[in-house]
Amino acid sequence: MTETQEFEALRPLLFSIAYRLLGSVSEAEDAVQETWLRYASGSVQPQSLKAYLSTVVTRISIDVLRSARVRRETYVGPWFPEPLPTSSSTITGYDDPERAAELADSLSMAALLLLERLSPLERAVFVLREVFRFDFPEVAEAVGRSEGACRQLASRARRHMQEGRPRFAADRRRRVELADRFFAALHDGDLQQLTELLAADVVTLNDGGGTSGGQGGAFGAAKAARFLAAVVSPLLAIGARIDKLELNGHPGAVLRDPEGNVIGTWTLEILDGQIQTIHSVTNPEKLRHLGPVGDLRAVLRERNRARRSPG
Repeated sequence: MTETQEFEALRPLLFSIAYRLLGSVSEAEDAVQETWLRYASGSVQPQSLKAYLSTVVTRISIDVLRSARVRRETYVGPWFPEPLPTSSSTITGYDDPERAAELADSLSMAALLLLERLSPLERAVFVLREVFRFDFPEVAEAVGRSEGACRQLASRARRHMQEGRPRFAADRRRRVELADRFFAALHDGDLQQLTELLAADVVTLNDGGGTSGGQGGAFGAAKAARFLAAVVSPLLAIGARIDKLELNGHPGAVLRDPEGNVIGTWTLEILDGQIQTIHSVTNPEKLRHLGPVGDLRAVLRERNRARRSPG
């Protein structure tokens, strides 16, 4: 294999590490590209290319994460990772269903938000050790700390993550079926069905970055169902559409304007036969990797005009 082919074979792993550390598709892609540039322009002949490239992308991501955390302190409203389209192959590259499910859950919005509680070093150690199962000598090399220090970091990170560990429905097929019913009810404006599918204490939160869409909250099933129907049904009436798509390892959808541009996403967290949390993203800066982005505010104005028009 050529140098380029060897790197490309490891690109999915490098992106997976960077995305879990950064929560940003664009920043993860930039970190992987910078890793390639350093490798291609250098003279290093590593004994293990996987370990070497993982070290480089981890250190780049830690530097980016440290500056990103400062920016997030002034972020308006809830901050969510950029929604990532996923499938069993893009998540893992593993054929083992149990391992695939484990890695899928580590990509969920809930898990990534838990990672936000960790320091950059704790986050890096946790991702490398607990998610990708690197040996401690490899982890220590990647983060530039001793093995003993990494064991302590891993222990603290595990404790923090386990305290808020999200639980999800284990059966992927059942999750998909419930999500299909939810989006069908949302499309039809079926309030009774929506209310039955939402948990009594459902939480609906939106990351609009202070530019588009509200912030959401814990409204309860009946109020959340009315809110969702009131927002979505008029959008569909003017030609918007809902495209179901797995995001971050869980059922989700992309909301498109009448021209097909992306104006938002939903990701559903499901447990005990009901939807527990709906994470939506309408911040246009976090949607660009999904395709051309529309103007949600313009679409909402058109929706309001259509509502006021007679007939």
